[in-house]
Amino acid sequence: MKWILAIPHFIILWILWFVLLVLTVVAGIAVLFTGRYPPPIFGFAEGVLRWSWRVAFYALVLGCDKYPPFKFESDPTYPADLSIDCPQRLSRGLVLVKWWLLAIPHYLVLAVFSGRTLTVGSHGDAWGSWPGGGAEYGFWRVGPGLIGLLVLFAAISLLFRRVYPGGIFDFVMGMERWGYRVSAYVLLLRDEYPPFRLDQGGEDPGGPAGAPDRPARTGEPPARPA
Repeated sequence: MKWILAIPHFIILWILWFVLLVLTVVAGIAVLFTGRYPPPIFGFAEGVLRWSWRVAFYALVLGCDKYPPFKFESDPTYPADLSIDCPQRLSRGLVLVKWWLLAIPHYLVLAVFSGRTLTVGSHGDAWGSWPGGGAEYGFWRVGPGLIGLLVLFAAISLLFRRVYPGGIFDFVMGMERWGYRVSAYVLLLRDEYPPFRLDQGGEDPGGPAGAPDRPARTGEPPARPA
């Protein structure tokens, strides 16, 4: 029932992503002429991505039972968080090509794993995994893919054993992390090209400097009770 409980978030996020796409065009023009991303728009974009990830973690990844808060700000008490370093300057030339041409290899790889393809329209990217098929969610069309299949297996395990398999959790986290890096890149928030790397489980080893430190995980990931 989590995806049903998250419907209010989905409605709000749809509106926020529409606004974000409009503001991203404005920010792109600003970067093109000044080389700087407007800080207010950057804060809004980071907040929308953070909010989207919390909702995806709760309702689509099934990663926790704690209901996500209705806010943009970072919340250290919530088990899923996201932070992006604000750059001092951005390349004026890359702003014209990185969101479509340079990101195509990532689009293809992520489409294979997640069953999602880039859609052009008034949608944003929340990078959730859907254990069913066909529905559209955010910037990507969510369909049956490897991640959705794995989340379905995790849901069955949770239903009968009340345990989220650690291996599935780590792989899904790696793909979601990959997806959000690409999202930050195509939304013009950073110039660094996203790595083709599956950083599974634990904390992001390449996280921003301001991100809160949390205990690192070692050894084989244990099964996680829901």
